[in-house]
Amino acid sequence: MSKPLVRFRVASYNTHKCRGIHGTISVERVIRVIAELDTDILCLQEIVDAPGGTGKFDQANQIAAAFPQLHTAFGKTRPLHGGQYGNMVLSRFPILEAHTHELPRSRREERGVLHCVLDLGGSLRVNVFNVHFGTGYMERRKQIEALIGDEILAKPELSGPRIVIGDFNEWTRGRTTKVLQKSFLSHRPRPPFRFERTYPGVLPLLSLDHCYYEEPLKLEHSKIWRSRKALVASDHLPLLADFSLEANAAVA
Repeated sequence: MSKPLVRFRVASYNTHKCRGIHGTISVERVIRVIAELDTDILCLQEIVDAPGGTGKFDQANQIAAAFPQLHTAFGKTRPLHGGQYGNMVLSRFPILEAHTHELPRSRREERGVLHCVLDLGGSLRVNVFNVHFGTGYMERRKQIEALIGDEILAKPELSGPRIVIGDFNEWTRGRTTKVLQKSFLSHRPRPPFRFERTYPGVLPLLSLDHCYYEEPLKLEHSKIWRSRKALVASDHLPLLADFSLEANAAVA
């Protein structure tokens, strides 16, 4: 007799502060792309949460309002436009916990990880780490060490499998890739170096957005979303990963 499965889709999308390829900021355009993804767990990077400013910077609230059926969490990495700027998670599943972790930087923009513990039902939990790394080589070396350390990915009290997804700003098989592939499985097709390109959106040349995961999660399918709307809404294309998890899988 087959075991019951929980199936869900995870997506990562760097919205570029909702600035499209033509330079204009449009939250509505990004919302239309999100609606196309039909995702259960959405990890957004480069979101502005400034309700007191102009409408174009009230991005987190507008996105949350467009999807009232989803639970939301926001992780601040720095102040911006009279509000805050960082990563955001929207989830069909209840968010039991949300933690923001700062990452080391070298005189560059602040970066962070938003960790959400999600309740899949039936005592199943999954840990989603929404990551946005820096653009500097040495900066990323420090950030990957912090990510895999005892305060974030190796935190002793974690319960449930881990998904590490987001914009890693690494387009070659560098240290970040090598370190994560030692402990995690990856969405990347085989053989290596045939990465699906996500940046820049309208004519993608680089693979910056990645998804890592661990058993008992099973990756059913992954793809890059290349709709007409997505090609112009941001400088990144969304990454989708469809997972299954046995309903009686161990949570520890």
